[in-house]
Amino acid sequence: MRVDLLYGKGTLPLDLPDAWDVTVIEKAAMPTLSDPAGAVTEALARPIGAPPLADSAVGAKTACILICDVTRPVPNGLLLPPLVRTLLDAGVPAEGITVLIATGLHRPNLGEERVEVVGDRWVLDTVRVENHDALDDDAHVDLGPTATGTPVRLDRRFVEADIRIATGLVEPHFMAGWSGGRKVIAPGVAHKDTITTFHNHRFMSHPRAVNCVLDGNPLHREQLAIVEKVGGALALNVVIDDRRRPCAVTYGEIVASHLAAVDFVRDYATVPVPRRFRTVVTSAAGYPLDKTYYQTVKGMVGPLDILENGGDLIIASECSEGMGSPAYVEAQRRLLSKGVDGFLEDIARKDFADIDEWQTQMQTRTMRRGRIHLHAPALRDGLALTGVARAPDLAAAVRASVARSGDRAVAVVPEGPYVIPVLAEDAA
Repeated sequence: MRVDLLYGKGTLPLDLPDAWDVTVIEKAAMPTLSDPAGAVTEALARPIGAPPLADSAVGAKTACILICDVTRPVPNGLLLPPLVRTLLDAGVPAEGITVLIATGLHRPNLGEERVEVVGDRWVLDTVRVENHDALDDDAHVDLGPTATGTPVRLDRRFVEADIRIATGLVEPHFMAGWSGGRKVIAPGVAHKDTITTFHNHRFMSHPRAVNCVLDGNPLHREQLAIVEKVGGALALNVVIDDRRRPCAVTYGEIVASHLAAVDFVRDYATVPVPRRFRTVVTSAAGYPLDKTYYQTVKGMVGPLDILENGGDLIIASECSEGMGSPAYVEAQRRLLSKGVDGFLEDIARKDFADIDEWQTQMQTRTMRRGRIHLHAPALRDGLALTGVARAPDLAAAVRASVARSGDRAVAVVPEGPYVIPVLAEDAA
């Protein structure tokens, strides 16, 4: 049989013997919006837990709209024009509106990449579009610590705006449970000290800091506390299918509107599976998530619940931009030099994580469960820093895994971390 994995801007075919017991784990068909633009307009007029945006914006002089950076396939060209037009019609001056790219600690999005992220030339020509910089001390407002001690410093442009709106994609997230909503604020426009505190070993090692879990998730708890510190916000959330088509739009008070989107997508994105497998094949979800090895780690963690101890996790990722940040490369070097246990012992002693080392920490979850095999022909120079096995021929890697285990049952997750398989007994 043939299975197509999301890979780069297309798919990567994987041919498997018909005699094998292949379980393809994917979402049920999602209903798509027949009129996405109309759905956004309707959401803005009929919000959840807040007045319509046209009413909220009356008398406002400034507004800040957060958007995700280039690592997320958010249809900003759909979301931003009605947001900006509604603000303008309500009397907010164009010079008072800022679209702020919530980069967290990622690099800025500039030039043609910025055009791609915004997705609409009129928006670029009408209002300011700027990048967040988590390392710029003066660009942040100190709001004091949360109850658990996380320092809360957020981008001044967002904190001091009369209207604060976060936009984003709601999908599984391997640390915060679900992306979107409050996560676009923190880490999206948070200072380095805020991000590196609630991404330290203590938070990341918590058993509830996993995909599709909000209750008891310490990252989610801190994000909600940070929303309270800033005085609340609004959010426009979108859910998409595996072909990047909009399926749902919610708008309103940031927490309530985000939960509404989570409620919609949860039963599609989490798929009960009756057993664990010795061989699991997955992807890094294709472009833009699979541009770096850093983001590829999400795909390694997604199917962890169904990987048998000592099994093989085989993942395909384009990695067109290489490993990721220099800070992440340094974290990977420490993993290789110290080993899994030594690396974890080292980072457990710190209140502030080093930038991007949390991604290396998440990789160790899968390394402790089984063997990781990476198909990423474009990576080349960085391959030795991954700490995983090379799989230049994807089909051959799968055949070798089946030969090692003697078990012809294979699980395939074509959409990578956008679909989270869970053992049926756990789901129940």
